[in-house]
Amino acid sequence: MADEFTKAGDRIYRYEDKETNWQPPTYGEEGWSEKIEDHMQRYFGEVESVLHEVVSDLIHIDVHHIKPTERHPYHVLFTTGMSYLPMNTPEGREDYRYAELMVFLPPDWPISDEAFKDFNRYWPIYWLKMLARLPHEHNTWLGEGHTIPNGDPAEALSNHTKMNGIILFYPNHMNQEFHTLRMDSERSVHFYCLVPLFDEEMKFKLHEGVEALTMKFAKNQINEVIDLDRKNTCKPSFFSKWKR
Repeated sequence: MADEFTKAGDRIYRYEDKETNWQPPTYGEEGWSEKIEDHMQRYFGEVESVLHEVVSDLIHIDVHHIKPTERHPYHVLFTTGMSYLPMNTPEGREDYRYAELMVFLPPDWPISDEAFKDFNRYWPIYWLKMLARLPHEHNTWLGEGHTIPNGDPAEALSNHTKMNGIILFYPNHMNQEFHTLRMDSERSVHFYCLVPLFDEEMKFKLHEGVEALTMKFAKNQINEVIDLDRKNTCKPSFFSKWKR
């Protein structure tokens, strides 16, 4: 298959059936997940609960929950397991082979087994687990600025929003010391935050690049905490349509 690139020069990866057969999951090296959990607790506070994966393939992924606090008035959900195996990064990006994912949810987002029976509430956890396993299923990688649509053609992430894709960012409101955790002399884990995108924002990023999109986010004061009612930063105005 020929390589595909966006107008911004980023490579396009297409995934269909996973490239690996079912394999017994790895649970990581001794002390590995504990080091990640300690790192997260240092910045966000004590882990309240863990959504343990019952059936695993390739890697065992758990999702940890930290409640909102005065310092960070939002729920923090993060994975352990994605970094148990290295990703297949391009040449020159070897230091980005290990990653974990997180999502920030508003304080009124219901977090419970009962609430998660509703996919409109569960979808952030679904995406954490799905994306954490994706690189290992397809022998590829995920990193900062990568975008993933919800299907082809992309569909809304839930009934509560028209956003239909995800972009991975380092959480910009955290200092850079948080973004990367050195595990040993050769391996580092990078922490990426899932941020939902509207279709117009996805297309804008593909044409103009991730830096142009982040500038639009900054101009509109949009951060990494999920806001289902936020402004679509790339939606054409009525005037711009008329002017063309």
